[in-house]
Amino acid sequence: MSEATDPLMVDAQSGKQRNKHPWHYVPALPIKSSPYFAWPPNFQAIARWMINGWFPISERLIILLLAIASAVFFHPELSQTVDLSFGWIAQIYLRNMALMCLVAGGLHWYFYIARKQGDDFRFDARPLVKKGRAFTFNSQIRDNMFWTLASGVTVWTAYEVLMMWALANGYAPSLSMPGDVLWLALLVFLLPMWETTHFFLIHRLIHNTALYQRIHALHHRNTNVGPWSGLSMHPLEHVIYLSTVLIHFVIPSNLFLIIFHLSYFTLSAATTHTGYQGLARRGKVVLSLGTFHHQLHHRYFDCNYGGLETPWDQWTGSFHDGTEESHQEFLAKRRSKLKKS
Repeated sequence: MSEATDPLMVDAQSGKQRNKHPWHYVPALPIKSSPYFAWPPNFQAIARWMINGWFPISERLIILLLAIASAVFFHPELSQTVDLSFGWIAQIYLRNMALMCLVAGGLHWYFYIARKQGDDFRFDARPLVKKGRAFTFNSQIRDNMFWTLASGVTVWTAYEVLMMWALANGYAPSLSMPGDVLWLALLVFLLPMWETTHFFLIHRLIHNTALYQRIHALHHRNTNVGPWSGLSMHPLEHVIYLSTVLIHFVIPSNLFLIIFHLSYFTLSAATTHTGYQGLARRGKVVLSLGTFHHQLHHRYFDCNYGGLETPWDQWTGSFHDGTEESHQEFLAKRRSKLKKS
């Protein structure tokens, strides 16, 4: 379907809607998943997807650089983590707090306080909720900041402390540098694929059980999202979400890989919930951030549980590609589900 005929599309430059669809801006449709699992394989498309996901500038590359800086300048030596002590744990906690404030706070300032981009490339132009009983402190922003910083950063730090202690004491397998440098590079590139797999599995779990009302509903207060919304979760959801790093009790790692793994899962939650397609200059997105794929999940709830790196939603029938045809199929499935319940 072409942009000119797609009833979901809006003008990317002016932001004016061409129809009564609720979105302010919609990217090129349909949304496409990675070509990794397409058959027959298209190796050129796979290479292009992988390169474009990292270079020349991307949220992944920025988080990778932040992880390198964290490991080199702001992290205790692994030998210090053999025994649990307040000093090195506090060092990690304060660094993680600073990173979250830098990324989520910086993006919130840019998009929502300074309004540097106005509503250009913003998916939903409605303002974030300043007064609402659904939110802690009756404010969406204060609610999101509280749960992100008080719970999210604390659980993030706890997992990092656990893994550093396990590595230092030989309870988790470790990579040997420089001999395993190629294995390390491969794991870094494969991390987004693991991220979408782990996220899909735990996301379906907390949507389809009693855990939703008790835990995940806190995150879904945000039908319209901002940078602080990404890691705004119930503490038990933080425990489930960040359990991703426990894979390194099986897959070998090192100090840097643990830092990058946890930084990627936490900081990318802020970048992908900006509510904007990305940072733009002269009417063009120069740094992709928010994903319309996940914005659809926050609006419609029971679709797009995973990400685009691994097509779990297509495999399980919960994919919404943003087009009108896909939306009608989604509505039909929802009506059918309601009739059965």
